[in-house]
Amino acid sequence: MDLLNALIAFLNYVFVPGVAYGSQLALGALGVTLVYGILRFSNFAHGDTMAMGAMATVLLTWLFQSWGLSLGPLPTALLALPFGILFAIGLLLFTDRAVYKFYRVKKAKPVILVIVSLGVTFIYNGVTRFIIGADDQNFFDGERFIISARDFKKATGLAEGLSFKTTQGITIVTAIIVVIALFWFLNKTRAGKSMRAYSDNEDLALLSGINPERVVMITWMIVATLATIAGVLYGLDKSFKPFTYFQLLLPIFASAIVGGLGNPIGAIAGGFVIAFSEVTITYAWKKILVYLMPENLEPSGLVQLLSTDYKFAVSFVILLIVLLFKPTGLFKGQSV
Repeated sequence: MDLLNALIAFLNYVFVPGVAYGSQLALGALGVTLVYGILRFSNFAHGDTMAMGAMATVLLTWLFQSWGLSLGPLPTALLALPFGILFAIGLLLFTDRAVYKFYRVKKAKPVILVIVSLGVTFIYNGVTRFIIGADDQNFFDGERFIISARDFKKATGLAEGLSFKTTQGITIVTAIIVVIALFWFLNKTRAGKSMRAYSDNEDLALLSGINPERVVMITWMIVATLATIAGVLYGLDKSFKPFTYFQLLLPIFASAIVGGLGNPIGAIAGGFVIAFSEVTITYAWKKILVYLMPENLEPSGLVQLLSTDYKFAVSFVILLIVLLFKPTGLFKGQSV
């Protein structure tokens, strides 16, 4: 029975949150890796692109809620999400036309585009804070739990209860659907094959008649979609706060680099590596160890390697280790 309680506690506090967080990081890292693989620069504005797309979704969610529109047990934000995606697509296409295209035509070095994207980050962040404010914003409604800890305890008679939040379920299901759709698009459609060809060899792709501006446009549209979905899912699961998305840039980039920058499969794998690393290192393991160890050996402390305040430091350390020992990442992407 103690072993079962330990397993339930592990699922409740480590596995399920890790899978949900990993799904959010994977979607964010996919956007970063697509920009790096196709447009050939590290887009530091990606975190705040997530914030802008999520902000538009939050504002529309509040509008729909005021109108009495809802999806029943599901969050109203899912109804507003397509409009948030359209806003983010328009934003990124405008930014590309107004900012990035100039440097692309001039064939500026990637480091120049990185610095430019950092400037775009501060503009996006300032606009987001000006419009919606700098504090936490709650936009979740609908059923809070698919399985609640209380119901689980009552049904099983165990001391530990398993809770599975609606937002966690939505995150996991949405991530699976989006990843399948993305890989189908990249491998089966003409536009997707053009993007892959442009990524592999730009000169050969141009000689083959591929329109580079069309590839760039489609890339930004996909990146905007991924960023908005990731931003909204993170905001629903935790909370929407503009500065948090700037902080998320570190674990997202760490995910992309650990998996292999420019490799979509690597971005997904890297997202889960970073997520589970953060969760396991910052979790207090005392609750689980009490069930597994003899009474005389039970730990007196929390058995927590790092406080949750330092969870982003975990991403930074893993990123440094990968850059030092395997710069191409787990799936042999492009070296940084």
